[in-house]
Amino acid sequence: MADLSAVLTASKDLTSHLYRPDLPSVSLSLDQVEAQSRRLVSRQPGSSNDADRANYLLAQARVDASALSDSIAHLNTSTTFSPLQPLQDTDVTGFLRHAHEQTLISTIEEGRRDTQEEFYRMLEDRAERDWEAKKKRVFEELGGRVSVDNNRAVADFKKSMHGKLASSLSAVSTPSLNLQMQNRMMAYDRAVADLNAARLRKVSFPIVHTFMHVAASLNTPQILQTFHILSKITSEPPAVPVGMINPPILERRFAKQYLGNPVDKDSIALRKQIAKGAREALEEQYWDVMDRTIQSRPTEAMLGGDPSVENKVRAFLFVRYYRNGEWEERIQIIAGQPIWARLFYLVRTGYTEEALGEAIRYQDAINHNEKGFVTFFRAWVESPERRLTRQHRTELQSIYNQHMLNAATADPFKLALYKLIGRLDPGRRSVPHVTTTTEDWLWFQLAMLDEEEEGGLQAFGEVLLGYGERQFDGAPNQPGSRKGVWASVLLMSGQFERAVAALWENPETEIEAVHLAIALAYHGLLNVPSKAETSEMTPLSLPPNRRPALSMSMMIWRYIRQFVKMDAKEALQYVYCVTLPSDQPDVGKEQLEIAYELIRRILVLSNSGPAWEELVGGFRADGTKFDGVIERSLELLKLSNISDYHQRILMSAAEASVENDRIPEAIKLYNLAGDYTTVMSCLATALGGTVSKPTPDEKSRAIEATATEIVHNYKGRNQAATGTDRDAVMCLLEIRRAMDEKLAGRPDSALTTMEQTNLIPLDGEWARSRNRRRQFAENLPTYITLTMDALAAVHQQKKNAMMPESSRQSALNQIRKQSRSLMIFAGILKYRMSPDVYSYLARLDVEIAL
Repeated sequence: MADLSAVLTASKDLTSHLYRPDLPSVSLSLDQVEAQSRRLVSRQPGSSNDADRANYLLAQARVDASALSDSIAHLNTSTTFSPLQPLQDTDVTGFLRHAHEQTLISTIEEGRRDTQEEFYRMLEDRAERDWEAKKKRVFEELGGRVSVDNNRAVADFKKSMHGKLASSLSAVSTPSLNLQMQNRMMAYDRAVADLNAARLRKVSFPIVHTFMHVAASLNTPQILQTFHILSKITSEPPAVPVGMINPPILERRFAKQYLGNPVDKDSIALRKQIAKGAREALEEQYWDVMDRTIQSRPTEAMLGGDPSVENKVRAFLFVRYYRNGEWEERIQIIAGQPIWARLFYLVRTGYTEEALGEAIRYQDAINHNEKGFVTFFRAWVESPERRLTRQHRTELQSIYNQHMLNAATADPFKLALYKLIGRLDPGRRSVPHVTTTTEDWLWFQLAMLDEEEEGGLQAFGEVLLGYGERQFDGAPNQPGSRKGVWASVLLMSGQFERAVAALWENPETEIEAVHLAIALAYHGLLNVPSKAETSEMTPLSLPPNRRPALSMSMMIWRYIRQFVKMDAKEALQYVYCVTLPSDQPDVGKEQLEIAYELIRRILVLSNSGPAWEELVGGFRADGTKFDGVIERSLELLKLSNISDYHQRILMSAAEASVENDRIPEAIKLYNLAGDYTTVMSCLATALGGTVSKPTPDEKSRAIEATATEIVHNYKGRNQAATGTDRDAVMCLLEIRRAMDEKLAGRPDSALTTMEQTNLIPLDGEWARSRNRRRQFAENLPTYITLTMDALAAVHQQKKNAMMPESSRQSALNQIRKQSRSLMIFAGILKYRMSPDVYSYLARLDVEIAL
C-alpha cells in the first residue's frame, strides 16, 4: 500500500504547477470530455495537408483515391443480387437464366462452407484418434492400462512386430483383466483350439458358426449379426458331417479369387457372392424383426392360424400401416389388398418365389393398374442373376419415368419395386418411406448392385467410405450411438480389412476383432501386408493403388500377450492361426517367420514348470523322451521335418532365453534340439555362477537340478557328451554337493567329495590337478576355502573324538599334511586370490598345526 500511495502522490505532483485557485473546478465524465473535444476540433479550420500527402502516395501506386471514394459513396447495395443487365418483365428466359446462376453461386458457396466445416471436423477427429493411439502406446511401454468410460481395464497392446526380441520383451507387462473379459476370452479360446484340432485332422471346420454360438452365449447381438453376415458371405455350413464323402473344403477356399486380379472372372464372381450373402443376411434379419413385431402386437396383427409366409407379411402390414380401420394415405389398395407393399416385403425378406405367386394371384388387378408389371417381375425372379433384358429395362424405364412425375402421390413401394427390378436411377440411393432404416438402405443398395455397371461392389464400398463411420455408428460416446454397426457395413461391402480394423479401434470389441480376422483368414478373405508395409501404430495398412492389408500377426500378439505367461498353451493356438495366410503370394513366407518368432517369444515369456515342458517336451525319469504341444503341431507351422523344428524354433528360443537370463530353459531347449555340446557349455557356465554363492537362491537351485537331471539322463542313455565341459559340470556339481554336506554338518563327507574332484593336490601331486586348475580359476576362492573349512572341521572332530591316542595323532598328522599341501598350493596361486582369502587360509592352517 505504501508503494501505491507514493505513486498517487507523485501523480498529483505532476499537475501541481497547473493548479490555479482563481479558476473553478470542472467535473466531467469521460463521455462528456470526448464530446467537448470533438466540438472543439470541429470548430478548427480544416487542413488538407494530410489528405494531399496520402493522395500523393496512393497516386504513385496508381490508385485514384478520389475516384474510389466517389464509387464507394454512391454504391447501392440493394442491387447486389440484381442482374447486371436490366430484365424486361416479359423476359422469362433471362429471368430463369439469372435465377439459375444465382442458385449455382449459392450452392457453390454452401458446398464450400460445408466442405470447410467437414474438413476441420475430420481433422479434429483424426488428431484425436492419433493422440489416443500414441497415448495407448505410452501406457503399454510403461506397463499401465488404459481406462474407458466404464472404468474397464483395457488391454490395448499396440507394439511393433519389428525389432529384436530382447527389446520387445523388456516392455512386456500383463495388465489386469476383469472377470467379464476373461470369460469372453475363454469362450473364444475353446473355439480356436477346436479349429486347430480340425486343421491337424485335415477336415473342414465351421469357424464362423462356432463364433456365432460364442457371441450368442455372451449376449452380444451386434457381434452375432456381424458373424451371421460373414456366414452368409462365405456360404459356410453350420456343421461338417463326419464321414461325409467329398466334404467341402473351407480352409483358404476364397484366397485365390480374393487376392487375385480384380477384373478376373473368379474375382467378379466372388464379389457377386459377397453382395448376395450380405443381402441374404439382411433379409433373414428383417424376417426376425417382422416376427418379433407381430408377436409384440398380436391384436393388431390378426395373424390367425395360417403359418404361411404370405399371411405373416399381411399381419405385419396391418401392424405397420393400418390405423383406425384405414390404410395409410400413400398405400395403394388393389382388389382390397396393399399389393405393392406385400410384394415389396416378400422380396425384402428374401421370399421372391412367394412374391411371384402373389403377383400371379392378383395378376388381373395388377395389370389393370400397371400393365406388364407381372411379366417384368416374373422375368426378374426367374433370372439367376436377377437381371432383365435390355428391352425390358427400356420399357420399365419409360413406365418408371411416368410414375416419377407423380412421385408425391404414387405408392412408394411400387416405385421401389420398379427401381429394384430394373435397377433404375442408381444415382438416387434411397426411396422415401421405404428405406427408412440403415438396414433397409443397405439392403436396397445391395439388391441394386450390378458388377457389370456402375462399378459394382467396389464402387459401393467407396460410397460407404465417403459417408464415414459417424453416419452409421453415430457420434462416439453419445446417446443413441451403436457400436459395431460400421464394421458390419464394411463387411457387407467387401471391405474386410477395414471391418476388422473398425472393431479393433474400439477397446470394447478388440477381442471380437481378433477372432473375426481369424475367421476371414481361414476362408481366405484377408490380405496381410509385408513387414515393410506394416505400420507400428495400427494393424491396418493402406498402400496406394492397392487393396488394404491387415497385420493379423500384430493383432494376435497384442492379444495373447495378456495371458501368455499364465496360459502359454492357449496362446500357441492363436499363433498357429498366423500361418493361415502362408499361401499368399510374396508375403506367405514372412508370415511363417513371424509365427516362429511369436513361438520363440512365448517360450521365453511363459512361466517355468510342468506347463512349460508341456509346450516343448522333455525327458522322463527313465530317460525316455515325450513330445510337446508344439512338436505335435508341426503341420500347422508348415515344418516338414524335425530338424527344421529344432533349428528354427528350439535353437533360436534357446539363444533368446540365454539373452533374457533364463538359463535352465535355454539348457533344456538345447538338450531337446540335440546340441549336447552347447548344453554342457551352458551348464558349466551357469554352474560356475551358482557355486560362487554360499547360499544359492531358487534360480541357482533350478540350474543345479537341471544339470543333475541332464547328467543322469545322459548316463542312462550313454549319451555322447564328453569333453572338458562335461568334466567341468560333473566337478561343479561335486563342489555344490560338498558345500551342502558341509552345511549339513558332515565335513568328512565334504572333504572326501572335494578330494574326488582332484582340484586341490592334498596329496602333493601337482601335475594331476594342473589342467583342472586352469578351468576352475574363477571359482578358486570358493572351493579352496571350502576345502580348508572342511579340514579344520575334521581336525576339530578328530581332536575331540573318543579314540586311541595313536590313532588320533595319526589322523591329525594326516590332516596337518593335507593342510600344509593346501597352503603350498594357495601360495603358488596367491595372486589369483584376494589377500583376505589368503589370510583366512593361513589362520586356519595355524589352528590345524597347533
